[in-house]
Amino acid sequence: MQALLDAIATMAMPQDAQRVFHGRGGLYPGCEHWVLDAFPPVWVLTSFQPTSDDDLATLHAALAARWQQLAPGQALNWVYQCRHEGRIDTRLMSGNVPDPHVVSEQGTRYQVHVLKGQNHGLFLDMAEGRRWVREHVAVRPRCKVLNLFAYTCAFSVVAQQAGAGQVVNVDMSHGALAIGQQNHRLNGLLGGASFLPHDIFKTWGKINRIGPYDLIILDPPSYQKGSFVATKDYARLMRRLPELLVPGGHALLCLNAPELDVAFLTDQMQALAPELSFVQRVANPPAFADVSDDRSLKVLVYQAPALPTPDQVV
Repeated sequence: MQALLDAIATMAMPQDAQRVFHGRGGLYPGCEHWVLDAFPPVWVLTSFQPTSDDDLATLHAALAARWQQLAPGQALNWVYQCRHEGRIDTRLMSGNVPDPHVVSEQGTRYQVHVLKGQNHGLFLDMAEGRRWVREHVAVRPRCKVLNLFAYTCAFSVVAQQAGAGQVVNVDMSHGALAIGQQNHRLNGLLGGASFLPHDIFKTWGKINRIGPYDLIILDPPSYQKGSFVATKDYARLMRRLPELLVPGGHALLCLNAPELDVAFLTDQMQALAPELSFVQRVANPPAFADVSDDRSLKVLVYQAPALPTPDQVV
């Protein structure tokens, strides 16, 4: 636990939502089960194995001491969550959590919910993916974006802020999309986005009719029983990409599954959508450094072939 205590003792005052300690990356032996995130003004400490009361008391003391250095006289707000063997135990350890709880990232505001569920409304490891979308769309004004497995629509928000003409958000969860709509309103985005609470695999007709798209974002869960299992379902998405993209359009393929390597995506893309060319892998935020690139979050960019120029036409 010492590496986590050291990180707490030296952490800076966070302004944006961010990861502070990433034991899951395997760089700190003995701390692989610990994660510390900042969702200002709340700290969220997650353990992936049971923790003793003594250890929690030690961590509380460390957080309290550092917080008094960073914000003298202000109350410490922190939440502990244990995820183990399919069970989730979430406890407010000190202070309180704002309601609604709104955080920022790169100037964009998002509503989060750190006291319920294991997904808090904003995936911090996807910060560079959101940055890539913002920069990509900014030089393609009025482009049309398809955001599959949209969750709370963070990709949609940054795409619209960058100038996207239309964003189509698709997700099975009505609740997640409702938060997505709130995220758009939080950022003054009152039009140009649609929210389809549908099973993606039963909605291809509607998705096709709205398309084609300049950018398609695929950020599915790695395993969600009854909804999506990456090992068998990701291929079903890949097959659709060529017909859904405009000439020269791009696809952003995301996968957070330590057990599946980069080749899981690249090999299938070569077999199922060979006309799309690999462009780059988007780097993960430095805070999410991992002992293995194959274990860490994978965010890959592909591009459809462009229309031939007049001098290329025979």
